[in-house]
Amino acid sequence: MLKLQHLTKQFGAAPLFTDLCMEVDAPVVLWAPSGWGKTTLLRILMGLERPTTGSVEGVGRVAAVFQEDRLCPQLNAVQNVTLVLPGVENQYKEQIISGFQQLGMDIAALQLPARRLSGGQKRRVALLRALWAPSDTLLLDEPFTGMDPDTLQRAAALLRQRCAGKPVLLATHDESAIRALGWPVVELEKLGTRAKA
Repeated sequence: MLKLQHLTKQFGAAPLFTDLCMEVDAPVVLWAPSGWGKTTLLRILMGLERPTTGSVEGVGRVAAVFQEDRLCPQLNAVQNVTLVLPGVENQYKEQIISGFQQLGMDIAALQLPARRLSGGQKRRVALLRALWAPSDTLLLDEPFTGMDPDTLQRAAALLRQRCAGKPVLLATHDESAIRALGWPVVELEKLGTRAKA
């Protein structure tokens, strides 16, 4: 169980959010207006930023999709995913290729270095890498950016299939993605407060 207790984050004198409390033991969608602090909250859960006050418990090992793809540009799609499986990468190669095919990427695309992939293809690589990484908690920041509607549906189906039973926080503004996932929506505004600009 992932627990956020009285979490506050401020930059200088300006609070981003205040007294945020939440418990998560299954996949949820994080929703809040732009600028409210969804990405900052995910970065706190990843351990990349510290809250001003409050605590986080139960995160364990984290796998993540950042707003940037963060791929190794010289490696192909499959090699980027197997980076998170040191020592057993060959054991799962066929399953990883099958996952890419489920997401609509053909063998020709899988052979290209990541730098030559389209934006939507890079997002699929980043998403599949996070799904294969050993983790207790999965954090996804706008994972469907650049995906066409058909690919988004495929990606949502894969997430539903692979993420049951673990804390997943997915931040998105995409209403079609929220409908495709069918996960509960957590409105951050209702869990904490934010100072008015």
